[in-house]
Amino acid sequence: MAWFILFFAGLLEIVWATAMKSSMGFTRFWPSVLTIVTMLGSFGLLAIATKTLPLGTSYMVWSGIGAVGAFIAGIILFGEDLSPVRLAAGAMIVCGITLMKLGT
Repeated sequence: MAWFILFFAGLLEIVWATAMKSSMGFTRFWPSVLTIVTMLGSFGLLAIATKTLPLGTSYMVWSGIGAVGAFIAGIILFGEDLSPVRLAAGAMIVCGITLMKLGT
């Protein structure tokens, strides 16, 4: 169950990062509200997951899901560049998350 909670916390991290970009520096009301609400939810779920999972593993998986998800969201929603170097960097993050999970 802790892994499911951690995964959902990572998904909320993607939402808050994307909403933060859309908030235009917290100058737009609803994206700012969405950022704060999902940020609190993400941190709260991470805290619950770390009750039973190792801290280092939890934090790495949580931030990795958020980083890769925000990377993908930036490409799809904001037209950010998908260069081979950026794609390789994202793949290395996924490999790191996988190795950390296998090592737990």
